[in-house]
Amino acid sequence: MFGRLMPRERRFFDLFNAHGEQIVLGARELAALMANFQDVETHIRAIDAIETSADRITHETIRLLHRTFITPLDRDEIHQLITSMDDILDMIQDVSESLSLYHIQRITPEARQLAEICLSCAERVTTAVAMLSDMKNAEAILKVAREIDQLESDADRVMRASISKLFRDERDPLTVIKLKAIYELLETVTDRCEDVANIIEGIVLENA
Repeated sequence: MFGRLMPRERRFFDLFNAHGEQIVLGARELAALMANFQDVETHIRAIDAIETSADRITHETIRLLHRTFITPLDRDEIHQLITSMDDILDMIQDVSESLSLYHIQRITPEARQLAEICLSCAERVTTAVAMLSDMKNAEAILKVAREIDQLESDADRVMRASISKLFRDERDPLTVIKLKAIYELLETVTDRCEDVANIIEGIVLENA
């Protein structure tokens, strides 16, 4: 009887992992869209479906948080982590929808590069989250968090160089405005990944 009343703590980590898988799927779909700029609407619908799946996982995590008396991590940490993970996919969705809304006709090599950095960040977020259930992984988790920070810095440099090139070489003002917005949205995906890395780092430092 007592065993049935104990909180199913492992479920939080299962939900984190499930959400992380959706983040990688969304980032892969975005990178594929940028690599081969065809069937744009098909990719957008796929990203929308992935984001919806991730939303369901987020809501389930929050419901579980309200039902669980003893949690494996601080309640605020659990809430911050799952909502910040959800922000990554929200931003990926923003990028894909903006491509359609802005009627983008071509994708630049710089946008493709930023999308690949987004994918690398997403993969590392998922790697860090997967190790979070065991604080024996503390050093490995912190290493991955530092890698995410470095990738975010890389994306920031690529974005600044891309915008500089855009203002220097592009003659159509409307195209400048549209592509600048896409570059900034892509870089923001890596910002959201860094937010998750910072939360994970805080969790590790507090619990290891």
